[in-house]
Amino acid sequence: MRNSYTVLGKIKLAFWLIRTKFIWWNARIIRFPFDLRGKRYMQISKGFTTGVGCRLEAYPNEDIKVLFIGENVQINDYVHISANQNVSIGNNVLIASKVFISDLNHGSYGNNEIHDSPETPPNSRKLYSNSVIIEDNVWLGEFVSVLSGVTIGRGTIVGAGSVVSKSLPNHVIAVGAPAKVIKKYNFDSKKWEKHYNER
Repeated sequence: MRNSYTVLGKIKLAFWLIRTKFIWWNARIIRFPFDLRGKRYMQISKGFTTGVGCRLEAYPNEDIKVLFIGENVQINDYVHISANQNVSIGNNVLIASKVFISDLNHGSYGNNEIHDSPETPPNSRKLYSNSVIIEDNVWLGEFVSVLSGVTIGRGTIVGAGSVVSKSLPNHVIAVGAPAKVIKKYNFDSKKWEKHYNER
């Protein structure tokens, strides 16, 4: 596909490239506007690329890094990533537009035997966090939400609009809310094969 940037587009791109190097010298390009909160708590590797309107935030309880992004990660427009304890994104991960990834919740709703009252205003509930790990070569489709406490295995694809509330293994395709595995890659046949969930 041929480069289709207009003259104005090329000027804007050059401006973005210059601004990128002032934020993270090893990033490929950050498109603006770009919302960055808690930069010192983040570790971003080389080749990082964003679309417009992205928001990265890190609010640890201690003075440590809690958001880790590997090499050659591409996030598209309006992606929101929030870290309190640990969000780790591996190498060569592709994240489509309007994706939400967070390791924290306002309140607890029974997973750890703690039940916050619905009468407490959500903003007043204690923050609970649990690590999110996205391994290498993962592809997250448009409007995916990745919730606290999950691992998405290497080479896995998550379909558009899915909600990942439980961990997913390596080399699968998962869709739905909550996301469930529908295909698994067979390295012998070199094909994506249907996977039937047990009910």
